Amino acid sequence: MHCQTCGDTTSPTFDECRNCHTPLGRPAVTPGLPTYAVRGIGTAVQIAVGATALLFLLVSLFPVVGLMMADRAAADRDGDLLLGAAVVELAFSLPFVLAILTAAVLVIIWTWRARKNIEAFPGALPSLGAGWAIAGWLVPFANLVVPARVVANIARDSLWQRRTPALVGVWWTAWLVFSLGERFVDKRDEREYARLPENPVDAADFQAYVAYYERVLGWHLVPAVACLVAAASLIVLVRRISAAQQARIARATPAWPVTPGMTVTPGGPVPSYPQPAPIPPTPVSPQVPPAAGGTIGA
Repeated sequence: MHCQTCGDTTSPTFDECRNCHTPLGRPAVTPGLPTYAVRGIGTAVQIAVGATALLFLLVSLFPVVGLMMADRAAADRDGDLLLGAAVVELAFSLPFVLAILTAAVLVIIWTWRARKNIEAFPGALPSLGAGWAIAGWLVPFANLVVPARVVANIARDSLWQRRTPALVGVWWTAWLVFSLGERFVDKRDEREYARLPENPVDAADFQAYVAYYERVLGWHLVPAVACLVAAASLIVLVRRISAAQQARIARATPAWPVTPGMTVTPGGPVPSYPQPAPIPPTPVSPQVPPAAGGTIGA
């Protein structure tokens, strides 16, 4: 006997498949429960998360540009160059803000769909309700723990593992370092920038801006590295989970359309068509022998 989810040979000694944990005799997907496509939205998540990480890296490296502009301003005693550096920094930040908001929406949609799918997978052990796939990202303090628990649950039941994959821990740890570290660095940047001379005049004033950009560059390195690690980990997780779920859903979907009157067995798409009703014979008029003096030629 073979498992209907993964195809491995099963043994009556155990009540579930030792590979994917599907109960013996159960189909890959429970009939009647809805499932959702995750491959397309998963690809969009990967693109958005990757773009967000690259844009944040550019924002983190902006102090290099600011340092060059501050050096030039100090040499020329030109305060307009310092104002231009602030404008350029804003121009760097806006695309990142748009990208991270887009990525956040797509990640929430993907997480909810993936979480709903495991409810239709026999042998899955969902813990938190599907609503937490959305609320977990939005509720203060809960968003420090709940999203990781939801994704861990999805990963276990999609990738046929009873223990949470280590990659989930890497992703969530890096994400917390990035999100909390970025807020800390931004507040520190604001405080330090507020202490700078508003209208620089002498060499000491301009040198203060040069020193500021030198310090800021070092502060942003930790969140930048954490962002890259979190993005790479999430991209791998989304790709693996999406592929595993789509393969399982496809395994339980007939390769041909199901028409009325056709039944599909739980073990797979083996159709049984109803026998057509017998066609009654067409009535035929009895032959009448020709009589003498027929009408032909009359």
